[in-house]
Amino acid sequence: MSSRDSFDFDAPDDAYVRTQRAKARDFRKSRWWQQKTSSGKCHYCEKKTAYKHLTMDHLVPLSRGGRSTKDNLVPCCKSCNSKKKSMLPLEWEEYLNSLGLNLNP
Repeated sequence: MSSRDSFDFDAPDDAYVRTQRAKARDFRKSRWWQQKTSSGKCHYCEKKTAYKHLTMDHLVPLSRGGRSTKDNLVPCCKSCNSKKKSMLPLEWEEYLNSLGLNLNP
């Protein structure tokens, strides 16, 4: 077994991802999501963003086994969401640190 094999994981199947995306769409319509986005602040960079420019992000991405639950969904700007892609929270923090952008003083 190579060192690469030790980091392989089984990606969730398509049915699981479809189900979780449907749950996320339902959350977008909820009062909870309206309250979550009312500040207009990106979870990651904390910049104020117009409501229509906020996206829903899974802290633990669906592609990495995350779920569409209230504790795994955060509002973020399109820029951060595009950069984060399928990174886990620790990987995202390491990425920011590598850029010298430690947001947690």
